[in-house]
Amino acid sequence: MGERKGQNLYYPPDYDPKVGGLNKFMGTHALRERARKLHMGILIIRFEMPYNIWCEGCNNHIGMGVRYNAEKTKIGMYYSTPVYQFRMKCHLCDNHFEIKTDPGNLDYVIVSGARRQENRWDPTENGQIVPETKETQKRLFDDAMFRLEHKTGDMDSSKLEKPRLGRLVGRNESVWKDDYEANCSLRRNFRKRRKELEASAVNDNLLLARSSLDIKLLPESEDDRNMAALLSLRPSRSIEESQSETRTKILNTPALPSSSGLLTSFGGLKKEESLSKSISLSRNVLGITIKKAKKEDTDRDKDVPLKSVTPKEISCGTNDCNKETSVLGNDKPKISLVGDYSSSENSE
Repeated sequence: MGERKGQNLYYPPDYDPKVGGLNKFMGTHALRERARKLHMGILIIRFEMPYNIWCEGCNNHIGMGVRYNAEKTKIGMYYSTPVYQFRMKCHLCDNHFEIKTDPGNLDYVIVSGARRQENRWDPTENGQIVPETKETQKRLFDDAMFRLEHKTGDMDSSKLEKPRLGRLVGRNESVWKDDYEANCSLRRNFRKRRKELEASAVNDNLLLARSSLDIKLLPESEDDRNMAALLSLRPSRSIEESQSETRTKILNTPALPSSSGLLTSFGGLKKEESLSKSISLSRNVLGITIKKAKKEDTDRDKDVPLKSVTPKEISCGTNDCNKETSVLGNDKPKISLVGDYSSSENSE
């Protein structure tokens, strides 16, 4: 619309039609700001992104169809076709990227500042119509036999695909016969799906806040539900079993360090205490017999050391235990016992 800027506008009194148009008289260009760099060979145009790209400045995605004010420059020729280059600034950062035309391949090429998003697949796998390559087109033009074979193959393919195309056309007519109702149905489904996504996002945020996590949760699947149902948070042992095991561990754990090899745990002390109360230490229980010794034996045994009796031998409580007799005098023998038991004096 820049060429119509000079129409139906105010003409000053000193306007001379011999000079030319109003733009020439005012010293302005018809394109106004778009031509501010025209002396440098640069024209400002409105450029539309031909495909999806990734900006290398901010690593953000820029979708196909986004429009920019681009600087258009002619950089060369492909035979008789000019090659143009477009420079534009990203709307999310200060990065500039450049794209040029590729007439040889009928495509656009990124020069700098961005990279193309690659989403390629075989169009023949989903039933798309594939355009002929240049080699095929050349053979169709030059080789009559190849053209006939190609035409026959196309007719066979059309016969095979005709039923499927009929079903698609019928479905399209039934669905889109009422445009208003079809549009309402689509919008209804979109609103329902959006509400489900919002509710899921709220539940995920609550779960992450409760768990103090900063990760992205994946959507729940049927396998996850089955696995969660199989898992149980019940303890492997009951409270009574845990308490009983704890008591047993406390009773069998030594309370004080011992170097004599005696039982020093709570359980051992209780067993030893009950044993000392149930068995009275006497000569009959210990199985000790006192023999009369002669004077010569008494003089001979004065320097003989006494043999100790361990608590194990004392606690057996039978007459078959090891017996030791020491004669210290004519009428007063003395017995020495090693352990928690004191020595006893027995007189005949």
